Amino acid sequence: MTPNATIKGGKQPRFASAEEAAAAVKSGDWVDYGAAMMQPDAFDKALAARKDALEGVKIRNCISGRPREVFEVDPEARHFQSYSWHYSGYDRRIGDAGQATYVPVNLGEIADYYRTYLDPIDVAALKVAPKDKDGFYNFSCSHLWSRSIVDSARIVVVEVNDSLPYCHGVGAGVHESDVDFIIEGDGSPPVELPAPAPTEVDKAVGELIAAQIEDGACVQIGIGGMPNAVCASLLASGAKDLGIHTEMLTDGMADLVISGQATGAKKQIDAGRHVFSFALGTQKLYDLLDDNAAFCMRESEYTNLPHVAMRNDNLISINNTTQIDLMGQAASESDGFRQLTGTGGQLQFVRAAYASKGGKSFMCLSSVYEKGAVRRSRIVPHLTPGNNVTTTRMDMHYVVTEFGMVCLKGKSLAERAKALISIAHPDFREELEREARNCGLMPKWFS
Repeated sequence: MTPNATIKGGKQPRFASAEEAAAAVKSGDWVDYGAAMMQPDAFDKALAARKDALEGVKIRNCISGRPREVFEVDPEARHFQSYSWHYSGYDRRIGDAGQATYVPVNLGEIADYYRTYLDPIDVAALKVAPKDKDGFYNFSCSHLWSRSIVDSARIVVVEVNDSLPYCHGVGAGVHESDVDFIIEGDGSPPVELPAPAPTEVDKAVGELIAAQIEDGACVQIGIGGMPNAVCASLLASGAKDLGIHTEMLTDGMADLVISGQATGAKKQIDAGRHVFSFALGTQKLYDLLDDNAAFCMRESEYTNLPHVAMRNDNLISINNTTQIDLMGQAASESDGFRQLTGTGGQLQFVRAAYASKGGKSFMCLSSVYEKGAVRRSRIVPHLTPGNNVTTTRMDMHYVVTEFGMVCLKGKSLAERAKALISIAHPDFREELEREARNCGLMPKWFS
């Protein structure tokens, strides 16, 4: 049985076709597709087929791993509009096309949004693993705020897919008595997100961070080549008894478990278990998770909220950013006014790590990037106009590029600028110092 699962009960679920379930949606409804691997496929196609009968259906979703048929058939967004908690590459594309809008949020707060601030859901359609012997449909690799979706929804549809792994967790399933329609999924395999091969820059950053991680530390690692390179460096370092308390579980962390280096033995909460909110990687990761009680899937308000995560000593938070200014503000989710991804759990884990006894947070980035034929610095005097600050200058702890690592805690504006310039690409350091002095960040007397 799914431990500590909430059961409202009282419903008489019935088996139905995807078309019958999609017929419950009316114009103007709020429809919820859940997040990541939980997003439905058969229901989505059936709802898209009803396009001409519907207007203004608002769909909440997050990290779409595959194209959604409702948006593919409605490029003008007259019938279906996306409200996304976090963009994937696909969500970014439909956002660029005017079919989606992003909702700014710390991911660990979303469950409370459903309880407190959002309109009730008219229809929730969630992809699940087959029912267990206790009558629960398992949320597979995507818990996040799924229980809050079920509690808020007037009609709950589960799309059963027997290709999904069964994940152990707390409240990680919906009981059949909370379900209105049960539909058969298409059996498609889980969405895979292979980690990109680490570049030499990624490896350099990974080695710098891994050298700061002691045996018994508890890690949160974000998405991207650099955070995954940290996992590879930890494998090579022989670090022992690492713990995992993270939002997203990746292949890199799976490798640490498989190698025996991540045991969770030194954790202060959930000792001996690897805690995560959702998983996204390759089939290797999903095979490892399937019916594996060493892993514990929790909602993001447990994994992400600082007052929970900080209870693990030596919590290490490793995240990626795309631009940082000389005051230490990190813009990790946008390119000007164009939304690229989302805040996710970055800010919450930065704060949790600093509050943890012995904890540290690392913000990593390559020193430069190419735009067209022009090479540009990611460390800048001021952020690109319209760029969103994901992690504030007050919260920034360690910043790492391939040229080194600096700690910004306790540093003045002038000292911060000097420190960040020291890990910028050498080709841009002179220009950055000139700009820092011109705008007053580094006074004339400061050397």
